[in-house]
Amino acid sequence: MANQVSKKFTWVIDDFSMQSEMYSSVPVLIGDCEWYIFIDPKEENVNSLYMGLEVADPESLPSGWRRYVKLRLSVGNQYLGELALLNGDSFNVPCVENHLWFDQKKLGYGFSTNVPLTKLLDESKGFLENGELKIVAEVEVAEVVGTYGCSEEYECAYQSPCEMMPDDGPKPLRNKTQESVDVNGFHVLPSQVKFVRCIFERHPGIAVGFRSKNQLLRKTSMNFLLNLIETLCQSLQDLSNEDLEDADISLTYLKDVGFEVEWLGCILDDVKEKKEKEQSSLVRLREMDDSSLKLKQKCSDLDALVKEEEAELSATRTPLSFYEVV
Repeated sequence: MANQVSKKFTWVIDDFSMQSEMYSSVPVLIGDCEWYIFIDPKEENVNSLYMGLEVADPESLPSGWRRYVKLRLSVGNQYLGELALLNGDSFNVPCVENHLWFDQKKLGYGFSTNVPLTKLLDESKGFLENGELKIVAEVEVAEVVGTYGCSEEYECAYQSPCEMMPDDGPKPLRNKTQESVDVNGFHVLPSQVKFVRCIFERHPGIAVGFRSKNQLLRKTSMNFLLNLIETLCQSLQDLSNEDLEDADISLTYLKDVGFEVEWLGCILDDVKEKKEKEQSSLVRLREMDDSSLKLKQKCSDLDALVKEEEAELSATRTPLSFYEVV
């Protein structure tokens, strides 16, 4: 049996270029671990957009873990909306899924999409708008409980297409992308490096009070920080009150372990205030809609009365005929 969790998120890449080594999204928590998608513009012998999905924090998972993932990917197009990336050879059919098995030996998969690089880089085709590329990912993760207790039916249902089509399906990635990179004494994943460096560039003293030398604690704390920032970057309509409560808890944790994050507290307060304004605006809009409907009904009733009165007036003004007078 398996516990299933799904999440849909949008990844916007500014100044997309084929000259970059690798683009990686901010890790997203789905279930009990984090995942990120990536684009490799320089994958060899590939003439289309090459993407992949990886586990961001495999060290946090128990020994013998297995995850079954259904992955849908779409790309934004300013003329046609969102277009499926995993259709094989056409945009004009519903988005299909990649079915992927992850475990301690398979931490990531890479695969070609159906977007030729020539079309992707041609701004007239609508994929790039002022250098901006938008990817929408839908990830469903099933935590497989028991390595050998799955039924044959379950195993068949969850068989990965890449196992059935070894030449064309997603390919497991080499684990080199999981090697840690030291950034100011914190061991982080390659996908996190540019974000962590940016944090230290803008807030050099953020970790001055963080004294622990335990790398597991340091990594966990940095992930808390990145997840909090990711939460604050969400649009208000996607941000729930529970998300803000979790953000408060994360902020308190970061302060307790020694991070200087007063600036994040100010931003969180600002987001909370905006969320309250949004909710108040929604209440007022609903009230206005109700009032508007009532006014429209009154106007409709009044229009009917006006027509009735006009008809009566017209009848009253009708002159008598000669025969009616005589």
